[in-house]
Amino acid sequence: MDFARLLEIVGDEQVFDTGLLLAGDVDPNHVRRQLSRWTKAGRIIQLRRGLYSLAAPYRKGKAHPFSIANRMQRGSYVSCQSALAYFGLIPEYVPATISVSSSRPKKWNTAMGTFIFRHIKVELLFGYSFEDLGGGNSAFVAKPEKALLDLIHLTPRADDEAFLKELRLQNFDRLDLNVLKILAVQSSRPKLLRAAELVSRISDLEKIR
Repeated sequence: MDFARLLEIVGDEQVFDTGLLLAGDVDPNHVRRQLSRWTKAGRIIQLRRGLYSLAAPYRKGKAHPFSIANRMQRGSYVSCQSALAYFGLIPEYVPATISVSSSRPKKWNTAMGTFIFRHIKVELLFGYSFEDLGGGNSAFVAKPEKALLDLIHLTPRADDEAFLKELRLQNFDRLDLNVLKILAVQSSRPKLLRAAELVSRISDLEKIR
């Protein structure tokens, strides 16, 4: 396989895995050697074992970090500070893309960004949707309410006013407090139920200021 053939196979895919290249009558060892050579030559970027992206001169469009995160860890969705910043609920820029999954915690530092995966139990994997990110990108992203609950769940002593003040929540009109309470009840976690009530009180105070 030459590089022109790789470009033809990958097409508009922002991220591709080796399985895409191994269909048909090909020598897997030859394909892997070629991938190694192209990585060293800067033509492609290795994100993790078996997962790649074309380098910028050859890539069609720009890969969104949320889309990459979904491919980095199957069964994950973007959440916590990354989703909160995406929905405009916190003012800070988040340099890493943070996701949750039922797999073991992982962190990858790549040429296309840092990707952090936090562990939560299977029964807490709900409250996310498939978001159109523009530019041909899409990804599973937590709803704003679930992103907040995931962060609180994963942070020690986060169900108190001091933590929420430090988080500097904003744009409360983008947060559905009824959905927040419903998701907290669905979690069956007392910590999240307490946090949902506290967020509701803080929201009410913000409205009368």
